[in-house]
Amino acid sequence: MMTNTYTPLVGGLERSVKTFSEEYRRRGHRVVIVAPTFKRMPETEQDVIRVPSLKEIGGTEFSARLPIPGWMAKHLEGFRPDIVHAHHPFLLGNTAFRVARAHRVPLVYTHHTLFEQYTHYLPMKAERAARFMTRVSTAYGNLCDRVFAPSESVARLLRQRGMRTPITVVPTGIDGAHFRGGHGSRFRRQMKIGRKAFIIGHLGRLAPEKNLGFLTQAVVEYLHRDPAAVFVVVGRGPSASGIKRLCTRGRVRDRIYFTGVLRGQDLIDAYDAMDVFAFASKSETQGLVLLEAMAAGVPVVALDAPGAREVIRDRRNGRLLKAEEVGPFVNALRWFTLLSPARRRAVRQAARQMADNFSVPRCTERALQVYASLSSARRTPRKRSKIAEAVRRVQTEWKLLRNAAGATKSLFSKTARAKD
Repeated sequence: MMTNTYTPLVGGLERSVKTFSEEYRRRGHRVVIVAPTFKRMPETEQDVIRVPSLKEIGGTEFSARLPIPGWMAKHLEGFRPDIVHAHHPFLLGNTAFRVARAHRVPLVYTHHTLFEQYTHYLPMKAERAARFMTRVSTAYGNLCDRVFAPSESVARLLRQRGMRTPITVVPTGIDGAHFRGGHGSRFRRQMKIGRKAFIIGHLGRLAPEKNLGFLTQAVVEYLHRDPAAVFVVVGRGPSASGIKRLCTRGRVRDRIYFTGVLRGQDLIDAYDAMDVFAFASKSETQGLVLLEAMAAGVPVVALDAPGAREVIRDRRNGRLLKAEEVGPFVNALRWFTLLSPARRRAVRQAARQMADNFSVPRCTERALQVYASLSSARRTPRKRSKIAEAVRRVQTEWKLLRNAAGATKSLFSKTARAKD
């Protein structure tokens, strides 16, 4: 497994790598994870190779690996993978392609991220950056033996973009039972939130791509209508200050509770305390936090987007809104308070049942079946001469260079100049 982000970062991609690797190991497989170094990394890790990296690139919490010749070959010496799995189409994704070619084993790539939604992190115009990232990820997927899409919405999008490699929908599983042992009353006591207060909850990385400006406006409007309601925000990130400003401007700052990042029982208790989970991101490919909330029996109000539309059944286990409009979002939050107790229990139960469809064993089995089919289809390579191996290495670098050149060319296309 090769990924540009991993613990201690908290997000859907990092959780996916961790969840799958732990389940593979539980079933007797060996998994080596290759990831950059980060600040506040765990002191001990099982089979994790940390690549020397530049930390906190551009003022973010992300790192970028340093290209040290021969470093990867030295640290992977003696490990002979049956599968190489890339979780990004660049940086360590390129390394994954080299390693797979060197060992002549299949390469799998999971398209975790709608990169065009993250262009604000790049030093170029948004339209050009989106075109560049789309070209990079599509071309990289076409170098692989199989592409995993976390949802059917993403699989359709990749095919529309010209992904020719076979695509299999493999969501990240969750342990539903794990999120059903919460003590919401304990969380309320710790946060000094009243027992009868209506809690609107949100959890995730607080970043611009999560559409938190719109979400906060809608919540502030709802709080004006319901004096008994509060807003609980779980997570951290650069957009926290913006949320606070909007709440202060809306004169509801005293009814907003920021918990920071929660883990373990504290996280489970927070979910259990929520009456509804509010979500406005359109950049997700699956939306693991939605499934976690639903596993805890919390209905979700979200915008219709990849990830959300796969799990929310409107008015059955939550609300799925077609338009990004404050009024309808506020009404959807209020919808749950108007339900009868029996109907409210039914909605919660439907949310739990949906989460059960995404169990860790079920998703893991699907991934392992793909690995097995790819490995069995790959013939045992015959030994090659040093010249043949050198030619193979040159071909590998040429393919990566051609992809990079094609993506770079898209930045300066006539269409781009005309629009700019």
